[in-house]
Amino acid sequence: MPVEQWRLFSQTLCQQLLSSSLWEQAKTVLAYMTFRQEPDLSWLFLQGRNREWGLSRCVGQHLIWHRCNPLDSQMLQTGKYGILEPYPDCPELSAAEVDLILVPAVACDRNGYRLGYGGGYYDRLLASPAWSTIPTIGIIFEQNLLNQLPTEIWDQPLQAICTEKGLFSAKASE
Repeated sequence: MPVEQWRLFSQTLCQQLLSSSLWEQAKTVLAYMTFRQEPDLSWLFLQGRNREWGLSRCVGQHLIWHRCNPLDSQMLQTGKYGILEPYPDCPELSAAEVDLILVPAVACDRNGYRLGYGGGYYDRLLASPAWSTIPTIGIIFEQNLLNQLPTEIWDQPLQAICTEKGLFSAKASE
């Protein structure tokens, strides 16, 4: 995707999120730093200055979430996969503090299943009872929204999907 189109679609997607009730109700939001031309949430970070943000670090086979300002480059370092992540000394976030999880994906289907980069980090997180009840939104571009993806027993469906064309509830979560 050309860079200008990627920026435009990313900003439009962020505008879709801003108008959602899930966003309006959330005080603490878990997000991600863009990687390999995933939708860029920078515009959302600028609009959501009144939110608490959480970013993850990959530690072993798990995601550890930290309270972190995604716009403050001094709080971020490059992690083992080349993705920006918080320094380990940033305060940790527990599931009880989180209102919404924005989940990156390579692709999603209309049932809420996602294709990631194969590490299983989000599936393990969302399978945990403490994290399983927090609303989740898969973040993708419309061109990566498919009717159905093949699934495995460990795949955890997301509750909603947001693209530059809109936000909708996933069928599996209805």
